[in-house]
Amino acid sequence: MDNLNDIYNNYDNLGVTRNYENYIEHIYIFYNKMNMSIDEIANIYKKNKRIIQMWVEELKLDSFNSDEKMNLNDNSNIQLELNKKVEIKKIEENKLPKRVDDFVSYLKNIKEQSPNTIKNYTYDLTLLFKYLVGRNQNVENYDNVDIRYVDDNFIRNIALSDLYDFLNYVEVDRNNSAYAKARKVATLKSFFKFLNVKMKVIDENPTIELETPKIKKRLPVYLTLDQSKKVLESMNKGKKYYSRDYCIFVLFLNCGMRLSELCNIKLKDIKEDTITIIGKGDKERTVYLNEECIKAINNYLKDRKELNNCNEYLFLSKRKTQITARAVEDLVKKHIENAGFKDKKYTPHKLRHSAATMYLKEGVDIRFIQEILGHENISTTQIYTHVDDVELRKIVNDSPLSK
Repeated sequence: MDNLNDIYNNYDNLGVTRNYENYIEHIYIFYNKMNMSIDEIANIYKKNKRIIQMWVEELKLDSFNSDEKMNLNDNSNIQLELNKKVEIKKIEENKLPKRVDDFVSYLKNIKEQSPNTIKNYTYDLTLLFKYLVGRNQNVENYDNVDIRYVDDNFIRNIALSDLYDFLNYVEVDRNNSAYAKARKVATLKSFFKFLNVKMKVIDENPTIELETPKIKKRLPVYLTLDQSKKVLESMNKGKKYYSRDYCIFVLFLNCGMRLSELCNIKLKDIKEDTITIIGKGDKERTVYLNEECIKAINNYLKDRKELNNCNEYLFLSKRKTQITARAVEDLVKKHIENAGFKDKKYTPHKLRHSAATMYLKEGVDIRFIQEILGHENISTTQIYTHVDDVELRKIVNDSPLSK
């Protein structure tokens, strides 16, 4: 999307702050790539179409080449991502049943779950009730079903068979994978247990016998030590954002951070050879830095200082704001492909896998790797105890009976 920089410049030239700043890329894709009308975009953002027309004019979107339109049925990653964002936005704008609101408050105030976890639970439960209510009304489009009036009597009548029907619906009609279905099962179990045990709203929990979809264990995709070194060595030192990108890779490969953890690092979180980060479930942990990490951070901070930027976040975007997860995903993909590794889909999470695998191969105790990665349960860490094909073949070839 080469036009994006120009579009952001058009926004900056306005000299004022608009409430659509965080949606500029989406608006560009909707209008220029997907050829959506002003009315369609207005419906997505629940805005008057004159407001959307003003956005288009201010960003000067009509001046950009739109020959390469996206097909509305395109299954590309960006299309799927946008569909999900729009879908979630629509769902979040719907008023929820009282018991879902109660559950959300419980997750937020008592369980202190992360905003992302709460969003996912809310999304799953909204889908459930839209399906159950819409099915009874014999509607074709469940997205438009009003679920505000779902009461306790309705919930008490939900049976195990209804939940399996729902899981079949999300698999067949919404193309949910086994992983997505498993998450929904976890949501359902948590919600109905809350209603049964905490709220005493239902006498029987319909999820007691609800089975979680069987998920095939997938071995982690990772970079080897040699591949990791090649990626770092192949990065162009003459590029403007070299020190930032290099530092990001070094932290991923040495510290095994999650993407969200890296994006949210603030300058105040760095203390000599440690970084305090907020991990999954809003849990705080300390990440220890080796010499390579400290050197990479200092080099980046030196270049960052020259930009005269006082933003509180460590990693900044081209627009001198907190770097987004999407931007990190893009730069990780770019540098890995530039190093010649295009056969697998490498992501920031794959770099986390790489860090764990390299530590394991160096003989680090799995319990220490668990602490490094911030895993609550060691069973999550044990997936890294795999051996690759090369090592397995070597072991077999070195068998005494083969000599």
